[in-house]
Amino acid sequence: MIRSNEFFKWIDLHAKKDPSALRLKYAGKNSPEMDYGNAITQIECRRKFGTKLSETLAAFPEFIFPSILSGEQSTSDLLAQFHTDLIVDKSAVCDLTAGLGIDAFHFCQKAKTVTAVEIDNERVEAIRYNASGLGLDNLEIVAGDCREFIKEAAAKGFYFDYVFIDPARRSDDGKRVFALSDCKPDIIELLPVLSKICCNLIIKASPMLDITHCIRTLGNITESVIVLGTQTECKELVIVINFKHETESPIIRCVTLSNNGTAEISFTLSEENILDIRSGRPLEPGDYIYEPYPSVMKSGAFNLLANKFNLWQFSANTRLLYSDKCDNSFPGSIYSVIDVQPYASKVIKRLNKKYPLANIATRNFGVNADILRARLGIKDGGNVKIYGYTDENNDRILAVTEKINYDKN
Repeated sequence: MIRSNEFFKWIDLHAKKDPSALRLKYAGKNSPEMDYGNAITQIECRRKFGTKLSETLAAFPEFIFPSILSGEQSTSDLLAQFHTDLIVDKSAVCDLTAGLGIDAFHFCQKAKTVTAVEIDNERVEAIRYNASGLGLDNLEIVAGDCREFIKEAAAKGFYFDYVFIDPARRSDDGKRVFALSDCKPDIIELLPVLSKICCNLIIKASPMLDITHCIRTLGNITESVIVLGTQTECKELVIVINFKHETESPIIRCVTLSNNGTAEISFTLSEENILDIRSGRPLEPGDYIYEPYPSVMKSGAFNLLANKFNLWQFSANTRLLYSDKCDNSFPGSIYSVIDVQPYASKVIKRLNKKYPLANIATRNFGVNADILRARLGIKDGGNVKIYGYTDENNDRILAVTEKINYDKN
């Protein structure tokens, strides 16, 4: 792979140009001195992934992406730093599914040694090159199938403080899978041999997985399940296993990362289950609707939230909370209620005249947001948000709201 000064100068010179147009212009023009196809891939990857990998690219501007897919599948610097915070200083770490290498690179900043295992040869070559450019001398790269590496490591008596694994979340036909045993490699099948080579296992899993099912499947070795996300998206489940210590009640951590810091709540499933739904009076104008961050929403800790922040719940399945007071320490977004109306034809006619532009959301409403938007005849956009929800009396309600904006430190 060509990585000359001229290669990177060409990338810088054409960085703002359209990659599709460049591919047409330079198709078939490669030479021993210049690989235009690869150079255009670097331009496209920097455009697509420059934000999520801004820290890595700033540290090594001549970073190489082996493919666009490798960038799409890669973790972000923000999430990789969180993964690194889970390990202790000067530990021995093994990343069994290195991919683009971002997690391994971040581990190197804290660990004594890091072993990165990757099956794809192009990615292995890129990891070696990028690790050198980043000045990481405590990283060992192993080319091969992680399943074979695990068996060999156990046979030779290798031992790590932490093993990190991000199994593929799609089947051979490209469909998403929703159980740890369906991922590749099969984590459940590998647990016995993994327990021989490490004390702590960190599994980066799909946010679509059911938390309760994961805990039941893995058993008492589950130390914690971290529901990790941003203010707009649930990114992943991070399951922490301690082979040396069993627990009956693993901690569920809901972590929301942002540029202003980290918001977190923690609980156990038993703590959530023993709490009752907090019912209140019907929603009124002047009240506030509380919508949890995606990571908190995924966890299902609505009874805990209601009790912790003294909020009311519409019903068990509506997944929104409300109050007559505003508490900006809540881990989520808060909306001021402007109007509350029953879902009825005469109301719909008035609403679309008064609010021709609004954002639509539904919770336990019977139809999704797109269908409700079509029925209301309201275009998407603006500062108003209309919630369609089912209340405690099983009535369908429309609440017109405006988001309260404030900085969360």
